[in-house]
Amino acid sequence: MLVWIGALGSLPGKDDLKAVENPLATEVYSTDSVLLGKYFIQERSNIRYEDLPKHLIDALISTEDVRFYNHGAVDSKSVVRVIVKTIMMQQESSGGGSTLTQQLAKNLYPRKDYWMFSMLINKFREMIVASRLENVYDKNAILTLYLNTVPFGDNTFGIEAAAQRFFSTHTKDLTVDQSAVLVGMLKSTYFYNPRVFPDRSLQRRNVVLGQMEKYGKLESAAAEKFRKKQVKLAYNKITHHTGLAPYFREYIRPVLRDWCKQHTKPNGEPYNLYTDGLKIYTTIDSRLQRYAEEAVAQQMTSLQKLFLDHWGKRDPWGKQTGLLDEAIRKSDRYQKLIEEGNTHEAAIKVMKTPILMSVLTYKGEQEVMMSPVDSIKHYLKFLQAGVLAMEPRRGAIRVWVGGINHHYFQYDHVRESTRRQIGSTFKPIVYAAALEQGVEPCDFVSAARIEYSNMNGWSPENTEDNYDLKYSLTGALAYSVNTVSVRVLEQAGIDNTIALARKMGIESELPAVPSIALGAANISMIEMVRAYACLVNNGKAVEPFYITAIADQQNKVLERFKPNVNTPQAMSADNARMMVHMLKHTINEGTASGMRGRYGINNDMAGKTGTTQSNADGWFMAMTPHLVVGAWVGADDPRIRFRSTALGQGARTALPIVATMFKKINANKELGYISRAHFASLSPELESRISCDLYRSDENIFERIFGNKNEEEAEQPRTFSTRSSRTPPRDRDRKKKNGFFRRLFGKG
Repeated sequence: MLVWIGALGSLPGKDDLKAVENPLATEVYSTDSVLLGKYFIQERSNIRYEDLPKHLIDALISTEDVRFYNHGAVDSKSVVRVIVKTIMMQQESSGGGSTLTQQLAKNLYPRKDYWMFSMLINKFREMIVASRLENVYDKNAILTLYLNTVPFGDNTFGIEAAAQRFFSTHTKDLTVDQSAVLVGMLKSTYFYNPRVFPDRSLQRRNVVLGQMEKYGKLESAAAEKFRKKQVKLAYNKITHHTGLAPYFREYIRPVLRDWCKQHTKPNGEPYNLYTDGLKIYTTIDSRLQRYAEEAVAQQMTSLQKLFLDHWGKRDPWGKQTGLLDEAIRKSDRYQKLIEEGNTHEAAIKVMKTPILMSVLTYKGEQEVMMSPVDSIKHYLKFLQAGVLAMEPRRGAIRVWVGGINHHYFQYDHVRESTRRQIGSTFKPIVYAAALEQGVEPCDFVSAARIEYSNMNGWSPENTEDNYDLKYSLTGALAYSVNTVSVRVLEQAGIDNTIALARKMGIESELPAVPSIALGAANISMIEMVRAYACLVNNGKAVEPFYITAIADQQNKVLERFKPNVNTPQAMSADNARMMVHMLKHTINEGTASGMRGRYGINNDMAGKTGTTQSNADGWFMAMTPHLVVGAWVGADDPRIRFRSTALGQGARTALPIVATMFKKINANKELGYISRAHFASLSPELESRISCDLYRSDENIFERIFGNKNEEEAEQPRTFSTRSSRTPPRDRDRKKKNGFFRRLFGKG
């Protein structure tokens, strides 16, 4: 009686039971309606009665409650056994009296502690709640509710989540023997877990098949056939790290949490990202995302092997032992040991003790005996990658790859807070600023090397011995000539260049120094993609756009989002168009020509490679009419890198990722709008302004043979100016040439 009136705790009423809601994971979808992943506390997905296979229902009823459709909430024939064995004799393991409806009541309203009367009171509570459930729902609805709430082990709740976890399939597609395995787990989700105890699971599955045969739900021949089969799992370890675009999903998580706090359900409570089954529709294209992830995996597997072979038995940090010590002290294991009261020496001793652990290698996961210190060394040697692709007109993010493996490396190399030195990928902004100041694409600038007296004798160098040439702006971009870029920065003006970078979407700190022309600044991937998208968007700034809609669990749209296309004009449309066509030369014959020759990518494409000091960062930025892609490769710690530019340059590290991605895009006919797209032709007037040689000799025939009488004057230091000028630098800064034939024929 006390239980009935709620004296020992309130019981759900009719209205409460009608509004029964299970915690549902929020699902994140791509723009082409592919499930990318979920946010959840418990992995759960609800399913309709119509999607439950008959053999699954037969297996459940035959094993758990054979009189389910014939009794009420309580099976009177089992009550006596429950009272005698379970309640009076306190033999909890004997159980056996709970109907499916009573089990559902237990799933919905977990048992409480009532001291020595816990079993008795909880049983009566479940009987009462079960009776009320049967008054609200019909049998099929109860069966569906049960299968949507029952735990199956491995943190899965509900039959749909279990089908996907253990067999990588949907409930409606389960076979008879698979259904029997899952139903068999209900007796003890851990003891009969097929992943942990396959032999026990097989025995229990056969018991379920026997029950189905016993009650006429399965013919004997069929039952015997299924009993002979082995239990074959297609285990899908569903975590927050699995699925497509895990770094992107983590990036938008706080945005979605804030949205939930600011929006309420019909009952007045704020939405919960992890339990309310929201549906998030994003701008990610699952096909492009998959191609990018595959391209990263392919390139980084081979590059990681090359990197390890490159260093051999030596540590890539060399004598910089502080780097390793710093990594050890930052590790979770070390900090936990210190928090437990261990000294540094004691903590290190523990961390040098080998233990069995799962580690990531370039060949995949491996179980090894390794000390935590050795594992830190192991992971320090890993190269990372970041890829971002944006639609340049609306700013829709189509691809987001923040690293090589989200389970092992959560650090995202795409987001705004991750800034790396960008090298020559900044040069197009310098040249665009020069065009804005009136410099012409066909103005020729000397590549001669000079020193700047007001910069402590700073003298930029080129990667090639091309100091005796003059380059047009187009040619200097194509071949990434450092000395010319610094001169172009002089003409554009540092302040003007920084101002343009800001308008194009770069918010990171930009040092007002000449080396900014060579990419000395630290800028995030997302900012760089915005800047290049601005060029494709005819000089109009582009704002990133991630989410298109948020819907409830019934797929009723709660809010729609639109891109911000009312962005300011960062630079003139004509100059933006010329910059894109100038940067085509980088792909066709410049530093990124490997796209054509090595990889056979013939898309209409412009772009720029970038390599930073000591090869710490490799970049490649690619532009097509409908997709702007940025790729970066480097170690988490920039002190770890290739020793050779031939190996560490962006053309060898980052470019192959984009090339592989476009090979896959070009092979997909559905993506022809990307692969077959062409930039609009320039007007005759603009075409004439960029039509010129890429470079030419900086000397006449007599100077080649006899030398320049003004060479001494040319080698005098000069001061760096931040002024803007339409006049190219005077052709007086030349490097001495040695040898008659060198003077005569120059550099080929």
